[in-house]
Amino acid sequence: MTNSTTPSSNALAPSLEAAWQDVDSSFERFCLTAGISAMEQMLCEDAQRLTGARHSRGGARIGHRWGTTKGPIGFHGGKVVVHRPRVRSCDGHEVQLPTWTAAQSENWLGRWAMNLMLINVSTRKLKRAVRLPDSDLPAVLGDGTSKSAASRRFVALSAKRMAEWMASDLSQLDLLVIQIDGLHIGNDLILVAALGIDADGNKHPLGLIEGATENAATVRALIDNLIGRGLDPEVFRLFIVDGAKALSKVIRLTFGRHTPIQRCQIHKGRNIIERLPKSLHASVRKALRQAWELDDADKAERLLRSLARRLEQEAPGVAASILEGLDEILTVNRLGLPAQLRRSLACTNGIENMIGTVRRVCHNVKRWRNAAMALRWTAAGMMEAVKGFRRLKARKQLPILKAALAAHQLKHTTKQKLEENPQAA
Repeated sequence: MTNSTTPSSNALAPSLEAAWQDVDSSFERFCLTAGISAMEQMLCEDAQRLTGARHSRGGARIGHRWGTTKGPIGFHGGKVVVHRPRVRSCDGHEVQLPTWTAAQSENWLGRWAMNLMLINVSTRKLKRAVRLPDSDLPAVLGDGTSKSAASRRFVALSAKRMAEWMASDLSQLDLLVIQIDGLHIGNDLILVAALGIDADGNKHPLGLIEGATENAATVRALIDNLIGRGLDPEVFRLFIVDGAKALSKVIRLTFGRHTPIQRCQIHKGRNIIERLPKSLHASVRKALRQAWELDDADKAERLLRSLARRLEQEAPGVAASILEGLDEILTVNRLGLPAQLRRSLACTNGIENMIGTVRRVCHNVKRWRNAAMALRWTAAGMMEAVKGFRRLKARKQLPILKAALAAHQLKHTTKQKLEENPQAA
């Protein structure tokens, strides 16, 4: 009788008794030993289902045993070696074991590396984060805990997730508000991001694009991407920007010249106050706050114009700045929104908070190699920010905004039709 050269299933997997002997010294070692034993047993069962019982003939087997081999799988941020049987089909090709395929497809190593790097664990310290120096499971050469291995896994997983996100469908989102802002990366690179708020008050990172400056071409590329993914340009939405003229220009060219745009009142107020002497800070800040809190948009505009006239002699440049973009400063007032909803939508705090998370995530990056690297890290930071998003405080008043936008669109659509066909009037 021919002797078998393939070890039995009991020989393949470590005994659970050995695992129990380790539990007193290290619970982690016990979990590892028991886990490897269970997986090797499952691999042996896979091989038996494919090849039939050992030494059997005929039957419904699709291959035959071909010895054993060793292979790494992810464990606690690194790799451990598992013994597994090999199976070959009748025509000589390798047959994959279902358990091994499932274990390899989990990508635990990539997810471990990405999670640790998103909470500011550097690649140099990742080995220490997943393997205690004084543990009986020390880091060893080739276990996947080196800084280069962690970096490769982060690059691969972050690039994959960014590609999926940038191709996601936006047509199913009932977006009422879109905030757009830029993030400077170095001296010659800027990333422009968009954040949407739906009718339920949920916040959604929408897109990201790179450019040399926050100019019309860069913003246009971002908006084209959003439209290509299902954002309907025929529906009126409230756009909130920080005051960059390129943003307003592209928005009106794409979505119509009557599209409501709200310039961030916090940015505007800060720019005005910083240009004034300290003796005027309190009075001007009070006047701006009074104007923005008024329900009557016309009265608020008169108050701001009066403030500009008061400053014409002492600060003529500031007076001109108050009047510049006055129609966009009071958009939420003109829409007739309640005070609580106005406070939530009169600034870019939502997207600024997301950009703050991006800066925290990118804290350990000391040198940006290229735009692709900046996009991957920023997209990963935006996805990390989603975990901390809360719904809009004034979300119960969003139906008022939706009705106001619909009325605003109907008003200007009817007016445009009458202008195009005066005889119909």
